This record gives sequence, structure tokens and C-alpha cells, in this order.
Amino acid sequence: MSIPAKHFFTNQEQQQITRVIREAELNTSGEIRVHIENSCKGDVLDRAAYIFKQLNLHRTQLRNGVLFYLSVHDHKFAILGDKGINNTVSPGFWDEIKEEMSARFREGDLVSGLVDGILKAGEQLKAHFTHQTDDVNELEDEISFGET
Repeated sequence: MSIPAKHFFTNQEQQQITRVIREAELNTSGEIRVHIENSCKGDVLDRAAYIFKQLNLHRTQLRNGVLFYLSVHDHKFAILGDKGINNTVSPGFWDEIKEEMSARFREGDLVSGLVDGILKAGEQLKAHFTHQTDDVNELEDEISFGET
């Protein structure tokens, strides 16, 4: 029997990922979310786009939300940025992060791959969307889990 997505990472690993999200968001108005599901039927980008909307990442004030979507049992993942961040990063930026994460995943180090990707996204968010004194954390930092 396969491990449910909610238990794929240990509590300690989940806390580490959440801490890294908070760290990456510390100096930016950008928002980062991680969503994990067991499986993804169909195209992973289509599913990630659906989850992006479900998590309201498209509703950030500056349209600078980023989603890291993982389908753990299918070994699929996607990174989606909203139009605000997509208009500022270099072409191929998300593909570069994805390649680096894939290399870590192939080594069996899912947590480090995810953490590295989150930090790299955070660097770009910080460079283009600096933290303002009146910034609020618009979205939860905790990992969300799907039933599929």
C-alpha cells in the first residue's frame, strides 16, 4: 500500500519545508505554496494550474505567487509562477529550477530538492518584489495536501 501524500514527508521534514517557505518570503511581498498529492491523472501542468487557482495564488496583490506542485507516487512535479513574477524572471527560469530539483530528486533527496527550489524562487521574489513595511502574509505557508 502506498503512503498517503500527507505522510509522505515526516513531520520534521514538513516543518523544515514550512520554515524554508517563511525564510524565502521574509524579504519579499511574494507568496510561495507547496501542494502535495498522491497522483496526478493527466497533464501535471494542467493539474498544477487548477491547484494554483484553488489555493488563491492568483489573488495576491502583485500577482507574485509561486506554486510547487508534487505528485509523489507518479513522480511528477511542476512549478508555476503568476504573471507578476513571470514577467520579471528570465525566460527558462522555472525550467532551470525544475532541472536542479529533478537532479536532487533522482538522488533520492526530495526534501533538499524542494528546499533548494523554494529558496531560488525566494531569491527572485526578493529581487523583484521587496518587502514593504505594510506587507502582510497573504497566504498560508503550510504545505497543502490533496486527496488524489
